[in-house]
Amino acid sequence: MTEFCEQANPRVLLEMKHAQPFPEMRRVQESWVAAPEKCALLWLAARTPRWIRPDHLTALGLAAQVGAGACYTLAAWNRHVLLGVIVCLALNWLGDSLDGTLARMRQQLRPRYGFYVDHMVDSFGALALMGGLALSGYMHPAIAIGLLVAFLMLSIQSYLATHALGEFRLSFWRFGPTELRILLAVGNLVLLWKPQVHFLGGYYRLFDLGGVIGLAGMALMVIFFTAQNTMQLYREERIQK
Repeated sequence: MTEFCEQANPRVLLEMKHAQPFPEMRRVQESWVAAPEKCALLWLAARTPRWIRPDHLTALGLAAQVGAGACYTLAAWNRHVLLGVIVCLALNWLGDSLDGTLARMRQQLRPRYGFYVDHMVDSFGALALMGGLALSGYMHPAIAIGLLVAFLMLSIQSYLATHALGEFRLSFWRFGPTELRILLAVGNLVLLWKPQVHFLGGYYRLFDLGGVIGLAGMALMVIFFTAQNTMQLYREERIQK
């Protein structure tokens, strides 16, 4: 029907798309801090001034992540700027996490707009953050690029699962964006006084070692959830002989 309308009258197809609501999806949030984080976000949303809108918070989240990348770049000349990264990570959490909660509390949901904008913002933010790390001198550029690619692969997997399975996964193996921000903030504090660590008989940059571990973990997540979702879809759409 959709293909027929597209060929016969593109305007009909456009009207059909606008008439169809955004497909229902199940949000999967099973991270370690999910419960207290939800309580904190509800408390903040209830006390947010009316003039502050979800879009303002989304913009804050992006600006803060770009700021974190800029601080990493400047840390190549002054390591104390790493403290600025922690402040930016906190502001990024506030903007990125509170915008959806505020929209739901105020009954101002725009599912398609929010889904698209939030995840494009996440992609640009990840590019800025990893770009800053690559220029900081605290992480090898190849590892930073590898982390960016792994993040984007994991994101693509999540978006496709949302469309194909109706399941939007916000955390993987109990780890979500908030846990990653906390680990990165702690890593910055350690980096101030111990930029190199002893491991398996050698000395390595702290963020190189942590980056390789994070890269391996995300690669495993991509492979595991891709295989799991593929098998589920195969079973649900088995061809009858």
